[in-house]
Amino acid sequence: MQVAALGLGHGAQFGGSLDNIDSAANADKGDEFLASRHSRGPRSVRGSGRRARRSGRRPRAGGFGGGSAPAAQRADADDSDACREAALTLLDAAARSSGALARRLVDKGFDANVVDQVIDRLTRLGLVDDQAYAQDLLRSCLHRTMGERGVLSEMTRKGLDPGLAAQVVAQASRDGLFVDSAYELGRKVARKTAGLELKVRKRRFWSAGSRKGHSPGLLNQVAADLFVPDDPLE
Repeated sequence: MQVAALGLGHGAQFGGSLDNIDSAANADKGDEFLASRHSRGPRSVRGSGRRARRSGRRPRAGGFGGGSAPAAQRADADDSDACREAALTLLDAAARSSGALARRLVDKGFDANVVDQVIDRLTRLGLVDDQAYAQDLLRSCLHRTMGERGVLSEMTRKGLDPGLAAQVVAQASRDGLFVDSAYELGRKVARKTAGLELKVRKRRFWSAGSRKGHSPGLLNQVAADLFVPDDPLE
């Protein structure tokens, strides 16, 4: 689904002024330059989140998920060079999915077709990689002891294609990663609630597990294994 149609995605074929860049003998920002500029790869999802929290900055109005109307079209809206530089600046600040990057560029006033073309080029250079981003985000979510439903919601919120998000989450479920995550959450809650009444401990675990998107069946299993009465008559 292309940005030109919905303001998301990057399916447009590459052409126009960016092809002219490829063919120009004196081009100073070719593919090799772009790839070397980002040779260290995108920053981790979790690390960039910590930096943003430390800085205390709020998301800009009109950004991905901001809910604001896109900015008025800019004078250089169809300038692929300007759009590409804006995209690289955003990627320097934080790793992003193609969907989130497309939304930010459109919100900045760039033409949707130009955004399609720029993201397509960056994807082919490996500077935008939704599969790698999804795996990085999955690891971050599991580190926060999130469940299957919670991870899927987070991935779609971050602009990943729903089909890719579902595929990554399904594989993680087959690998038992959400079971491990639920038990890790259970152990944390058990340590923090030691000494409280059993029903209180279970309630707090259920509350935490539900917020993090774990399934009721898995929460029942963990609670039965980890939250047991100290007194056999209790």
